[in-house]
Amino acid sequence: MPTSKVDCLGLGAHNPIIYADVPDMAMIRVGDTYYMSSTTMHMSPGVPIMKSKDLVNWEIVSYAYDRLEESDAMNLSNGKSRYGKGSWASSIRYNKGTFYVSTFCGPCDKTYVYSTQDIERGPWKEASFSPSFHDHSLFFDDDGRVYMILGGGSLRLVELLPDASGEMPGGFNQVVIPNANAPAGDNIALNAEGSQLIKVDGKYYLFNIVWPRGGMRTVLVHRADKLSGPWEGRIVLQDKGVAQGSIIDTPEGKWYAYLFRDNGAVGRIPYLVPVEWRDGWPVLGVKGEVPMNLPDLPGNKSLIPGIVNSDEFSRLSGEAALPLVWQWNHNPDNSLWSISARSGWLRLTTGRIDADVLTARNTLTQRTFGPQCSGYTYLDVSGMKDGDCAGLILLQSDYGYVGVKKEGARSYIVMQSVDDGHIAERARVPLRQSGVYLKAECDFRQLADRARFYYSLDGDSWTAIGETLHMKYKLTHFMGYRFGLFNHATRSFGGHADFDFFRIE
Repeated sequence: MPTSKVDCLGLGAHNPIIYADVPDMAMIRVGDTYYMSSTTMHMSPGVPIMKSKDLVNWEIVSYAYDRLEESDAMNLSNGKSRYGKGSWASSIRYNKGTFYVSTFCGPCDKTYVYSTQDIERGPWKEASFSPSFHDHSLFFDDDGRVYMILGGGSLRLVELLPDASGEMPGGFNQVVIPNANAPAGDNIALNAEGSQLIKVDGKYYLFNIVWPRGGMRTVLVHRADKLSGPWEGRIVLQDKGVAQGSIIDTPEGKWYAYLFRDNGAVGRIPYLVPVEWRDGWPVLGVKGEVPMNLPDLPGNKSLIPGIVNSDEFSRLSGEAALPLVWQWNHNPDNSLWSISARSGWLRLTTGRIDADVLTARNTLTQRTFGPQCSGYTYLDVSGMKDGDCAGLILLQSDYGYVGVKKEGARSYIVMQSVDDGHIAERARVPLRQSGVYLKAECDFRQLADRARFYYSLDGDSWTAIGETLHMKYKLTHFMGYRFGLFNHATRSFGGHADFDFFRIE
């Protein structure tokens, strides 16, 4: 990842803090270590946990769950999927030696609470209950009582059992802010949601996002002396559409807001905003604006290997089968992938017939990142069957890929893409050898959101294939574009595709 001018001059950090899709952040500090959870929807494993010592440079250290649920939708079976759904905004807390991460799944009608004493190594204990508490914030009060505040527009406070595993029978359960939108006016496009609740110096502070019609995403804060209210609210930031999150303090006593910004096809990217306290209210930004430079924080380092990383698919004894940067598109079928069937290679084997790559299981993904990035791989096609298609995809609703299709005894390098739901093969070239190098390049500068695909027969000389992919962030998937390695069958299953490596630049 290119080093910024700010880094070179030693002038501290710069925004965005992470130029990749890390939305709906929730954050805690335990001693001198920060932990952050985020949303990855339909990906497995899910709810990534990231760690930092300086608020700027992060690495993925864990996931709250391996599989959200066993269902046709999460298994991409019987024509069902969880694209854009799965688990949404999470909350992360630390209480009396235990870490808690909670999330919810609307279509599942469930709220999930995961807990562990070791957030980096686990194991995680799962508790779930109905109904689904939308955009909730888990909160442990000083008196030992546990709550979630949830909803959109009208915000409800619900008391939980002491271990947060379900609702407290007969506990507190009522709307505490009937119209959380009020500080932003009456003409609202998106009701106040994305709750994050904290307590500072004996007062309760609730952060929400709201979107006035014709305006931009806006940060609201309500405060109260008691959880039951009364609550008073105000707008605390309205700049660049940077919103949704909360605030956190450093060991030195400085405060920052962690928020995100919609940034086109790369996804929703995190920002840090300085915070001052005035008259018992957090004041966000510098003269009301989100600064691009943060001189009081250390410089940004590369996202590699903390958030994204290359992989040679070679493992030492005792190492995990897949590094944490990887996530599967929906639940994988673990019997149909391997990094040991052929040492130093990822093997994806087909187990059924699928119409296209979006319905196929076992697509292995990781984030794209800005401002520019590329990913490339070497694909051995000798194990593929007639009708198989394998390759390197940029995954979203309007996806594009470069890959190899087997048709009878012949193989073709193809580029396929989707434009507003219309799938088309844009180019094909005969492949007369057992393998090929494939590459995808992304340009997210100034919301260009363009991608090109390439192939190489020798790994040195690259040839462009097909058309430019105009990447579009769509709510049908609700996440930024991802690199993905895939293999699916269209005529008969049992064939396999072998990937020697995946490298990013």
